Amino acid sequence: MAGDGASPLVLRRRLRAELRAARLRKGLTQDQVARAMEWSLSKMNRIEKAKSGISANDLKALLRLYDVTDKKRIDELATLAREARQSPWWKRYSDVAPPALLELIDYESAASAVSQFETIFVPGILQTEEYASAVLQVYYDETSVPDKVAALVDLRTRRRELVNSENAPMFSFVLDESVIRRLVGSPAITSRQLMHLVDVAAQSNVTIRVVPFTAGLHLGMKGPFEIVQFEDMPDENMVFLEGPSDDIIVDDPTETQNYLAAFKRITEISLGPSESLDRLRAAAGEMA
Repeated sequence: MAGDGASPLVLRRRLRAELRAARLRKGLTQDQVARAMEWSLSKMNRIEKAKSGISANDLKALLRLYDVTDKKRIDELATLAREARQSPWWKRYSDVAPPALLELIDYESAASAVSQFETIFVPGILQTEEYASAVLQVYYDETSVPDKVAALVDLRTRRRELVNSENAPMFSFVLDESVIRRLVGSPAITSRQLMHLVDVAAQSNVTIRVVPFTAGLHLGMKGPFEIVQFEDMPDENMVFLEGPSDDIIVDDPTETQNYLAAFKRITEISLGPSESLDRLRAAAGEMA
């Protein structure tokens, strides 16, 4: 049950599953546990939704309430709780990155599947370092905040590691054709970025599709979005919406289902994976 380098959210979800199972074996409701522990119901919910960690003292008291007495089992759960409270690698970027983006990275690290539709730029998790630098310089004045741009580029570069990690989610990307036709930085930078997409799409857990201009108007023109899905708890799926001034995370089950349905419809009008890669190669060749 050791962490194995997993993110804090992954560890919290493992602990949540263990504690929930112990509560159900004891035949207790969340409300009953909250009252017995002298917690608010919201604190109980946060722990069982893996939104917050649990202190060592609270864990010991909770396990007593659940009649978990095996010392080895208690030690395993205590270790898991301790590791789940550790700061993840992306925490060091909290002074430069939007909080919603760091929360998204946390969710992605525990996801079983990630589905993203993009209308303007190549998705951040797929950006090359030089492409990311060109994009970020549009949003920040590099002459006044060079360190911030450099840090954010580094964050995007580190974030890419999830795509080919050992327990990587299944990634499905759908790009409006405008994404692959837009010049970013320079023709050479854009060309190399598009060929990077071709290379990444060769991985078994990655699919990239392109919605051609000939598809006309479609649902995706309302704006880009990313859906993060969890195999163990589908009702906790979430949607990330990137706005001009603020990013939003939506976790309402009805809303996430609506976005999943929209993603499916957009996928249906896109080119197939093979045709999409041909379109990427052609666009890269035209840029070179």
